[in-house]
Amino acid sequence: MDHPLRRPEEILAYRPLKQILKSGNVWAVASADTVQTAVRIMEEKNIGFLVVLEKDAIVGVVSERDCLRRVVLAGKTPQATAVKDIMVENVVKVGIEDTFAECLRLMHAHGIRHLPVLEKGRLVGVVSIRDLLREVVEHHARIIGELERERMTMLTSTV
Repeated sequence: MDHPLRRPEEILAYRPLKQILKSGNVWAVASADTVQTAVRIMEEKNIGFLVVLEKDAIVGVVSERDCLRRVVLAGKTPQATAVKDIMVENVVKVGIEDTFAECLRLMHAHGIRHLPVLEKGRLVGVVSIRDLLREVVEHHARIIGELERERMTMLTSTV
């Protein structure tokens, strides 16, 4: 049976982030903000990762894990510790045209779960491993649906 040629973006590995990013909301803190402020934002927004911005430029990132390990376990107080003292400065980023597969590759290679997404040098979002997993589940549901329809068409056409 002939299958129509698929466009590259229909193949999950080649799907660009532009099609994956659902929300334009990017939550950020400044490097001078306290860790308590960062944790409060994460709690209010139900997220575990913030981008650290200075004049719209990414200077770092901070996660719940960073707060726990570099503040709580180190015996520091969140109210007296600046985000700049615990943030990760060497930020791995991707472009809006980068693909699903490239994001997975980078996350795996660097042992990270979030990637800031840039468009023309400007922060437009953050993609998480959870976002990519959601995309996999939706993609597989579509493929299964297509296969079931194709099977039913074959069964009904032979009767």
